Amino acid sequence: MQLARVRGTVVSTQKERTLQGVKLLLLQLLDDQGNPLSGYEVAADGVGAGINEWVLVSRGSAARQIPGSEARPVDAAVVAIVDTVTLEDRRVYSKKDQDR
Repeated sequence: MQLARVRGTVVSTQKERTLQGVKLLLLQLLDDQGNPLSGYEVAADGVGAGINEWVLVSRGSAARQIPGSEARPVDAAVVAIVDTVTLEDRRVYSKKDQDR
């Protein structure tokens, strides 16, 4: 899994039948310090994440192991909304601090 920040949404009116009703998010991957990495990734959202939230994204074949997603042509799926990230006794991110 990889940390990412939700930067936007992707809307498509014409798509593969198995993707109908699936919310697509535009993610920017983050390094272990919370700094954005270059480039973006589109992921199917199974948890209801919103803009600017930090999420965990599962990539590759693991993205299709979510029940109901086995037949979907996805290689990235948001599997969790992050509450906190702590690295070596230092708080890197707290959702509570972002909500203020």
